[in-house]
Amino acid sequence: MAEEKKALKTAHNLIMEERSSLTVTGVTDIERFDEEEVVVATDLGQLTIKGQGLHLNKIDVDDGELSVEGELDALSYSQRQERGREGFLARLFR
Repeated sequence: MAEEKKALKTAHNLIMEERSSLTVTGVTDIERFDEEEVVVATDLGQLTIKGQGLHLNKIDVDDGELSVEGELDALSYSQRQERGREGFLARLFR
C-alpha cells in the first residue's frame, strides 16, 4: 500500500499572482531557502525561485504545497543529478 502511494505523483502547478505571491504544488522536498532564493525539489526537476524579500508562508511537504511571498524575479528548472552518478567532467578526467 505504501508503494502505491509513493508511486502516485502529485500534480505540479505554479500559480503566480502579481509577481508577489507564488503557490507551488507537487513539491517533494525543500532543499534551501533565504530571502533571495528558494530551491525545492519536484517530480519534474529542481525548481529555483529568485527574488527579494522572499518569505515562506506555507510549507506542507506531506501535501506537496509551498507558498512564497515577496518580489519574485525568476523561476527556473534544472534536472536533479542522481546521487552516485558521476557528472560529465568527472568521467572525462578519470
